[in-house]
Amino acid sequence: MSFIQFLKSKTFFKQLGLAVIVLFVIVFLTIQYLDWTTNHGEFIKVPELKGKSLKTVKIELNDNDLVMEIQDSANYNPKYPKFSVIEQYPKAGAQVKENRKIYLTLNPSGYRKVSVPNIVRRTFRQAKPTLETLGFEVGSVTYIDDIGKEEVIAIKHKGKTIKAGDMLPLTSKIDVVLGNGNRGSN
Repeated sequence: MSFIQFLKSKTFFKQLGLAVIVLFVIVFLTIQYLDWTTNHGEFIKVPELKGKSLKTVKIELNDNDLVMEIQDSANYNPKYPKFSVIEQYPKAGAQVKENRKIYLTLNPSGYRKVSVPNIVRRTFRQAKPTLETLGFEVGSVTYIDDIGKEEVIAIKHKGKTIKAGDMLPLTSKIDVVLGNGNRGSN
């Protein structure tokens, strides 16, 4: 029997038909399995989490069969309570599958700490922009007898004298003591 005659025989067509049927059954079962395991067509709406506390967010995500993943906290935002959500991904209202991770960015407990620069014996004109650039606020300005007019003699925070390298929270008020240009009386 030649190859061409085999291709025209009933045996070949029976085997070809059986192979096609088995292929369709395998494809059909695979599609059914994927629909069942991936919850095809079933979505959960992501709730709005911004501004909510971590405890409230945990409960809300558990109720919706969603998983929380906390990312690194951002810079402190005084508009939101401490340890509350300030950003989320996916955004509120998005359609997601069950057990999807919702990535959260939390508001830290306070402003990050910044090193106080060395501004002693510099002019106030130099010191003020240096402090403001680093995120500090210039508080009260007082004068004492010192030969260096408008020169920073000391810096204080909440009444205590501080020095360069001390760590203070961002936006702290730093009071400056300047010289008035007069020699001190001895």
